[in-house]
Formats: sequence, structure tokens, C-alpha cells
Amino acid sequence: MKQILLVEDDLTYSRIVKTFLEKNGFSIQTAVKVKEAQQLFSNTKFDLIIADFRLPDGTGMELLQWAKSAYPQIQVILITHYSDIRIAIKAMKLGAFEYITKPINPDELLATVKESLTTKAPEVNSEDVPSPALGNHTMSAAKSDYVVGKSEEADKLEKHIKLVAPTDLSVLVLGDTGTGKEFISRRIHDLSPRKDGPFIAIDCGALPKELAGSELFGHVKGAFTGALDNKTGHFEMANSGTIFLDEIGNLSYEVQIQLLRAIQERTIRKIGGNKEIQIDVRIIAATNDNLLQQAGDGQFREDLYHRLNEFTLNAIPLRRRKDDLEDFADQFLAESNERLNKSVKGFSSEVWEIFLAYDWPGNLRELRNIIKRAVLLTSGPLVEKEALPPDLYEPSSTIGSSSSLGGSSMMTMKNELPSPKDYKSQWVEQEKELIQKVLMDTKFNKSKTARILNMDRKTLYSKMEKYGLD
Repeated sequence: MKQILLVEDDLTYSRIVKTFLEKNGFSIQTAVKVKEAQQLFSNTKFDLIIADFRLPDGTGMELLQWAKSAYPQIQVILITHYSDIRIAIKAMKLGAFEYITKPINPDELLATVKESLTTKAPEVNSEDVPSPALGNHTMSAAKSDYVVGKSEEADKLEKHIKLVAPTDLSVLVLGDTGTGKEFISRRIHDLSPRKDGPFIAIDCGALPKELAGSELFGHVKGAFTGALDNKTGHFEMANSGTIFLDEIGNLSYEVQIQLLRAIQERTIRKIGGNKEIQIDVRIIAATNDNLLQQAGDGQFREDLYHRLNEFTLNAIPLRRRKDDLEDFADQFLAESNERLNKSVKGFSSEVWEIFLAYDWPGNLRELRNIIKRAVLLTSGPLVEKEALPPDLYEPSSTIGSSSSLGGSSMMTMKNELPSPKDYKSQWVEQEKELIQKVLMDTKFNKSKTARILNMDRKTLYSKMEKYGLD
């Protein structure tokens, strides 16, 4: 019997989900905190973790990173509210199998659990390759998932990609979260003379600050506590190919200095080593931050910015690519049919109206996951409105329907006078929503967000961490 760890601090919700999964043949243990969940691993070998994002002593993201580092083969499903869509997407980049949104649809939950338990987690074949929690390292796939599109902006982007691909210029890809910056970078690699070399993608935001230098450049045995063997870094592994540094603005100032030296000298030196290693690597970096603004604040080296920005490409948000929506949707539908062994033919006209009216804050990643979920829930030839998250067409909807797990028991009576604790909770939620809205309006430009909210960056970072918005 498969062992599942359910981490949920809402005890009523936890009991409902536990009972439902046990009736379907799974063995369930529950925890309400991150530390409690970690302790349970000392006595039980779990096959799957289902974790709420918001927990009393941390987040489901922290549990995900810990689990993927300590137990790389375990699958993790994250439970979120739909307002956490950007966080959920980031969790999948860090190795989560899937995310599901509250209120939970029972059929979706059961199908996702079964799929996760029959899908093998990516194996780490070499000790030199970091775990998913240490950098989200990926190699280029044989088949490209890039969709060119037919809109005017998409055509312009493709022309610029084809213009820069044959050169060896460093490229900076700018754009919102989920706009496909890594796909653009892979496209450049695939059209370049380096196409037969490795393509290594690193999420700099997932690199632990104390280990970022080691992950990128390697280390020698004994360089620091825990350095039990020599380690090959990402730059050395990418030799003769392309390295993609996503969320480049998250690198510490010290690592920026090392990166600048690697670009200028075309050599690297492992942490603790004294030997210069020649490298032949093309660098493509990506960010949704304003690096020049960060440079002005002393957080990003301006000389590094100019080294990385020999050519700029702008990833297009999906809200400005409605002409390409059909192409993307058809591709994601085909992917989902293949992955879920389904044969859904297309989308109803009502679904298309919803798709075209929606703003897509999570961009392509959001579209892909919504279509996969919809295909899972569809039994007929077309995806219908009922298979979509209600938030797509009812943005203010926050209360689960009776068909969801928990049903009416999850509702709060509007006539009840809130307690002081409830008022405080509402204040916290309003502050969180305000910060989240300004972050989205500024495309997660933290300097601009802090100025608009009239707070210093340190306070903003503290509140972002508190509310799980980083």
C-alpha cells in the first residue's frame, strides 16, 4: 500500500482529505507543521507528500525543497489557493509534481495522486549533478516545445532569435514569470552552432546563497565543511554548450564577482582550488527584475549587467499574445492527452470566451496547468466550462462549491460578527493582497514596489517572506 504524508494545518480539511484517500486504498499519515512532517520520515518511507502551501511554521515550498534534497525520488503535490498561482508555478520549477487549488475537486485529487505514484521522479545519475533543491539543473531535451506563434509580436521575437542565435553574444531575456524565458533560451541554443553541446538551465533563485558559488563553479575536496569530494560545477558541465541563468538578479554580490570574472577571462576556479579551468560557454540570462534599478541600489553590479546584456530579448506576456492562444492551447492539449492517456478533441466555445477574456497572470505555465487539469476532468470530446477553475470566470469567488471536498462546511456565515482575532486576520490578509497586487503591477520589481508602498526594501522582503510572496 502506497504511503502518503498529508501536511495540512486545517484539521477539518485534513480529516476530509485523509478519509477520502483512505477509502481509495491509500495509507495516510498527517502532520500540521513542516518540522512535524520532517520528523515522520525517521519512521516511515513515504511515496508522496501532499502539502498545503501555508503552514504554521513555514511553507509547503520549504518542505518541497527539503524533501527533494533528502529524498530525490519522492513526489510532492502542493495545495494552494488560486491567488497563489505564481508560487505554485515556482514550486513546479523546484520539482513539485503538480499543484492543485482549493477548493479541491475529489476527481482531480484522486487522479493527480494516482498519476504521481505511477510517474517516476527524475533520477540523479551523477554525484556532480545537484539535487532539484540546489538549482533546478536541466539538460536540453531532444524535442523542443517552443511555439513560434503567429502574432506580430511573436514574429518579431522569432526574427530576433534567429538573428542572435548564430552569434556568440550573451543574451538577456526579460519578461514576466511564466512567459517562457527558458523556452526562448533553448530556442537560441537549438538554432546556434552549439546545438550539439549541452544546454544547462539553472534557477538562480533556487540556489542556496551559501552554496551558489559551489553549484556554479564547483569545489575541491575539503574546501568547506561538507565538501567530502571534488565537485564539478554547472559552468564546467556546460562546456562547449549554453548555460541559462534564470532569475539572475537573485545571485549574491560575491557570486556576481565570480561570474563577471568567468565571463571576462573565460576561466573559472573551483571553490578552494587554485587551478584555472578554461571554459567555452555561451551565457543566456533571464530576469523579471529591473537590473539597472538594482545596480543603482547597489544590489547588482552594473559592469556585470552590461556583460550579460550584449543583446536583449523580451518575452511576451500571454495577455498580449491572444492571437497565439490557440496555438499554445492546442499544443498543451496534445501534451495533456498523451500524459493522461485521454483523447479530448478541443475546447467548447464558452471555454474559448473565458480563455480570451482572462488576463493570464501566470502566463504560459498557468495555461499549461489549467489545460492539463481540464483534460483530467473532461469525459466528453470537448473541455467544458465546468472543468476550469472558477477563478478564471469568477475572480471574486473564494468559497468552495458543495461538489468540492469539504463542501458547505468550509463556508463562513456572513452574519457572524468577527472576533478580534478575525479582524487581525483580515488586516493581515488585506496587507498581503495589497503587496501582492503592487508586485504584480510592477512585474515584481521590488524596488518600485517598496517605493509605492512607502516602505524600505528590507521591510518589503520581510513581509514577502512572511506572506510567502518571494
